[in-house]
Amino acid sequence: MADSPNCDLKSLSPLQLFEKVTEQGEKVRALKAGKAPKDEIDAAVRMLLSLKLSYKTTTGQDYQAGLPPKDHTLINNGTANEEDEDLVDPWNVQTSNAKGVDYDKLIVRFGSSKIDTDLINRIERATGQKPHRFLRRGIFFSHRDMDQILHAYENKKPFYLYTGRGPSSQAMHVGHLIPFLFTKWLQEAFDVPLVIQLTDDEKYLWKDMTTEKAYEYAKENARDIIACGFDVNKTFIFSDLDYLGSSTGFYKNILKVQKHVTFNQVKGIFGFTDSDCIGKISFPAIQAAPSFSSSFPQIFNGKENIQCLIPCAIDQDPYFRMTRDVAPRIGYPKPALLHSVFFPALQGAQTKMSASDVNSSVFLTDTPKQIKTKINKHAFSGGRDTIEEHRKYGGNCDVDVSFMYLTFFLEDDDKLEQLKQAYTSGELLTGELKKVLIETLQPLIAAHQERRKQVTDEVVKQFMTPRKLAFEF
Repeated sequence: MADSPNCDLKSLSPLQLFEKVTEQGEKVRALKAGKAPKDEIDAAVRMLLSLKLSYKTTTGQDYQAGLPPKDHTLINNGTANEEDEDLVDPWNVQTSNAKGVDYDKLIVRFGSSKIDTDLINRIERATGQKPHRFLRRGIFFSHRDMDQILHAYENKKPFYLYTGRGPSSQAMHVGHLIPFLFTKWLQEAFDVPLVIQLTDDEKYLWKDMTTEKAYEYAKENARDIIACGFDVNKTFIFSDLDYLGSSTGFYKNILKVQKHVTFNQVKGIFGFTDSDCIGKISFPAIQAAPSFSSSFPQIFNGKENIQCLIPCAIDQDPYFRMTRDVAPRIGYPKPALLHSVFFPALQGAQTKMSASDVNSSVFLTDTPKQIKTKINKHAFSGGRDTIEEHRKYGGNCDVDVSFMYLTFFLEDDDKLEQLKQAYTSGELLTGELKKVLIETLQPLIAAHQERRKQVTDEVVKQFMTPRKLAFEF
């Protein structure tokens, strides 16, 4: 008997319908591969055809494996005007709303799942640790298959972590720390291996720089990542320019992904055009390959079935939607994901920080004086025009960048709530709120700079040498 849809198909977004068709297609393939009874296969096929018809009715286009509906990058932010829509892709984040991107609508459009209280409580029970502030405050807000990771962990089955960095500049800014701070907490809480990809090849393809400069930036960024406190016995950091030429497992997986994704599909997912170089078109397979444990035979002893968990900003999700579509077709488990919100620029939450604009960012190389000047001069305020109005009406924490930054970096929940109440009531002025942020960031960045000084060339080499880690597989 065919499965019936577990919700009204008419209420689903195009991307949610797309994922239902994909899942049903995988089910049909599994039934056929397992030589299931003919009536069971026929019922599953009928359900697949029904879902494909619903998809075509909703989108006006035929379902194509690996090619999600093209409108996934535009998220309407509560108005009818196209000019007011959010733009989110791996290279651009823009919104007209001072509060930033509407993440609830982004979840619906991308077809991911909200990280709710039940999931956070389950993580706490599994690890025995208080959830990280990024979970408590909704900074990591969305997921794909985190429940599967927890089920595996609860049943003593292994998984590993994978995250990365595109080294576009020598100096990283505080926004770049977010995935690494959270990944470090995950690694320590679950005690699992971690691989960190430095996509210096991507930056060479997209930016005006030489391969030598891209690799130099990768090594410098590795120092900042190591300074976050990762354990060299449990962490492998690799440059694509280095590792691709030395690992047949990595290259084989890149080829497998490339064979199962068409040019038409990557154009639909990433917006590539006929004038883009072929390096860009093939690059998504390189970012996909670390999702598979066989890309790291030295770590996983050649095992191909270790599931991967990827903490990343949600603008990277298109890469991994493609990866999740390909994974079962090449015999690998789908990677799970945890998505973070974007770290806003000092000028406001309409865009994320940029490493190329020194005044949009607080850099990890900034002096205490530079930090103070940047925040006082450039941090967008949610305060009123005059002190009298601010005292009377209060400030707006939803748009105030100093308060937003404190939600990322101030550990004390009670103090953060006190600041919110005081600023909203008008008791706390904008200058006073900025002072709290300055006093929070200055010691944090100074401590990071001290740790970075201890990261020698030899330490970087240790982290970036392919080797067995402190785990048995």
